[in-house]
Amino acid sequence: MKKTATMKVETLAVRAGREIDAASGAVAPPINLSTTFERAPDGSYPRGYIYTRSNNPNRAALEAACAKLEGGASAAVFASGSAATYAVFQALSPGAHVIAPADIYYGTKHILQSLLGRWGLETSFVDMTDADAVEQAVRSNTKLLWVETPSNPRLKISDIGRAAEIAHKAGALLACDNTWATPVLQRPLEFGADLVMHSTTKYLGGHSDALGGCVIAKAEDEIVNRVRDFQTAGGAVPSPFDCWLVLRSIPTLPLRVRAQSENAGRIAEFLSGHKRVRVVHYPGLRTNSTYELAARQMQGFGGMLSFEVEGGSREAMEVAAKVKLIVRATSLGGVESSIEHRASIEGKDSTTPQNLLRLSVGLEHVEDLIEDLDQALG
Repeated sequence: MKKTATMKVETLAVRAGREIDAASGAVAPPINLSTTFERAPDGSYPRGYIYTRSNNPNRAALEAACAKLEGGASAAVFASGSAATYAVFQALSPGAHVIAPADIYYGTKHILQSLLGRWGLETSFVDMTDADAVEQAVRSNTKLLWVETPSNPRLKISDIGRAAEIAHKAGALLACDNTWATPVLQRPLEFGADLVMHSTTKYLGGHSDALGGCVIAKAEDEIVNRVRDFQTAGGAVPSPFDCWLVLRSIPTLPLRVRAQSENAGRIAEFLSGHKRVRVVHYPGLRTNSTYELAARQMQGFGGMLSFEVEGGSREAMEVAAKVKLIVRATSLGGVESSIEHRASIEGKDSTTPQNLLRLSVGLEHVEDLIEDLDQALG
């Protein structure tokens, strides 16, 4: 077999983290639900497992798979994407400064402002697509740049390589939320990122049935040790069954993501020509200002898009109410297409346009999806 470093993503998705079970010869990995593991007579743990909060065979397998998919040195998986995100920020010291995108997942913003802000973490939210603005935001205590590309919910594209240069010049780290692109379409560590975060609930799990998150590190260092300490000592660990579900789904990840991306591109073209749509946010549209950057940085443009309808909140909610095939639901990355009015999810402090609808494109036939959107738009 080829060395891991030369394997294509399809091979990695099928083989990484998956070993033939030594006890039974099972090709599909078993689920290890035990919370505790036997010690040897001399008090040692020769099998490497002590207590499932510290480690578990299913968790170890998923971490190995995530690390190899992103080309990292190691990975730590968590009970949710939010827990994974929190682990990165809490690995910093009180009084540290973080630069984060203005267009960002609202849950991440809440962590930075409401949870860790009280703890002494400082955050500047800037337009991460503007390298000059990012550079100007750097302070003497800047310790981390957080990039979300494509961003949630307006799919803004940030230059990962340029962000890495700015971060490292300042003596800071660069972390990238790669949930929407997945390692199939984008590998941030190759552009200079130090850490990559995934909500494995989304595309890696892909079936809307397993909550989880993951942090992948380019190198073993003190920050990674702090992330892992929060995972184990803090107890922010996923169940063995959730780990097993995500690992089971990863072999089809390249096929799912590419099919979803193709569908999303077709839908974005349709929506961009519709009379009731004011603007479509999708990096694969040539009219998008960051199209060239996305084309250089990504191997495809992803299965997510958002669009703004003519009118305001009421008109957007009416469109969402009329879909028949597409599911009205939050989250994303599942095999089923889903739509939601983001501002109403994010609450009173939302900066998302009131007329914006976010669409997670699934694996249904694209013509059926377009027909559903066409009739909903009227």
